[in-house]
Amino acid sequence: MIVSPIGHAAPETPRAWPPRWLSRDLACLFAARALRSFAIGYLGIILPIYIADLGYDAVHLGMLFSISGMTGALLAICIGVLGDRFGRKPFIIIIALMMAVGALGLSLAHNFVLMVAAAAFGTIGYPGGAGGGGGWGPYYPAAQSLVAEHSGDADRTTVFGVLSFVGVTAGALGSLTAALPSLLHRTAGLSMLTGFRLLLLLTALIAVLMALVVMPVREVRRKGVSRYRPDRNPQPSASSVSAGPPVHKRLGLSRDSWRLVSRFMITNATNGLAAGMMGPFVVYWFYRRFGASAAELARLFFFINILASIPYLVIGPFSRRVGLVNTVTLSRGASAVMLAFVVAMPTYPLAAALYVARVVVAVFSVPVRQSFLMGVIEPSERSSAAGFSNTPSQVTQSLSSFSAGWLIQHIALSMPLVLASVLQALNATLYYLFFRNVRPPEELEREAGDELD
Repeated sequence: MIVSPIGHAAPETPRAWPPRWLSRDLACLFAARALRSFAIGYLGIILPIYIADLGYDAVHLGMLFSISGMTGALLAICIGVLGDRFGRKPFIIIIALMMAVGALGLSLAHNFVLMVAAAAFGTIGYPGGAGGGGGWGPYYPAAQSLVAEHSGDADRTTVFGVLSFVGVTAGALGSLTAALPSLLHRTAGLSMLTGFRLLLLLTALIAVLMALVVMPVREVRRKGVSRYRPDRNPQPSASSVSAGPPVHKRLGLSRDSWRLVSRFMITNATNGLAAGMMGPFVVYWFYRRFGASAAELARLFFFINILASIPYLVIGPFSRRVGLVNTVTLSRGASAVMLAFVVAMPTYPLAAALYVARVVVAVFSVPVRQSFLMGVIEPSERSSAAGFSNTPSQVTQSLSSFSAGWLIQHIALSMPLVLASVLQALNATLYYLFFRNVRPPEELEREAGDELD
């Protein structure tokens, strides 16, 4: 603190780097996110080719990803509930080690049943869409809660934005690593299968490193009652949090929290349906509709990931001005409209350019909805809330992927993208209707400050 000559405290000059909110614990969590996203970046590319080169068809590929995705969804619920009760960090470490074992099993197995078991045990499921910020896997409910724990209310959305920036940037770099088997084939004469297995072994090593970087993270065990209700926004007082009768909880959540979480489950289920309609079928659509080559699509999606990382760095100030719920609603609504126009584009350059813009707009909602959930849920219930609210998205995404393939085969090539646009528009509408009157603590504080002014 600098004291001026007249005795008043002069404001401190804000630090550009490191930011004031960046602690050692957050740095460790960021590092773990980067490692996971880097691995997911190349796994999403090599796994389908690896399985095909082993002689299995698209039906087997769909079965592997669907079973792995459903297993991950069930694990997310379990980790959410148990994480609030026994601590979040242990489950991040355990699931990271499970990923190491699963990747090792995939590299050694030749029997399809064993490969499915390895993928499911290793929580290697759907990698997520381009620009989505990478992925933690089914232990994200625990990681999401830990990130929120080490973030102040005023900085929470900014922290989640930077976390997504780290994930999507690492994922983009990881996607370039998928070219390593081809490089080793040309330069060292190794077979493509050997190159794929080397990357799976690298995944096992990365997963062990994830567990190691999370170990120093500190965790505070909390007990409390739900502070927020979906129909009103009371300011929590010290007496309401620290005193009063015990709150009855079902599966780790109080009645008030269940009212909120049930609405998150509905909105995330519709968003998962839309994501499943797109998923790998966007690449397939560009390939079939315009004859885009694999090299063109690789460049396109690398460019998407890099460009989509920019909004994550400005999402904090933007959402403070617009509001968290309004940011999610506008982002998803605009991306739905843009996706519909992508289908109507007559040439590949126009469709690709509009799709890039659509992804950039869509990513604004990713860290905001994560931060919003953590803000309106009692800290002692955050892992449970994250587990239950995020699971419907994984389940519906797995189910709608099967529907998308059938629609392409029997109805029309563009039908899944059209339905995805409609579902995202519905999602934006539901999100606004469900949460327009719900305020996280930082917005309540700003509103109280505005009234005093």
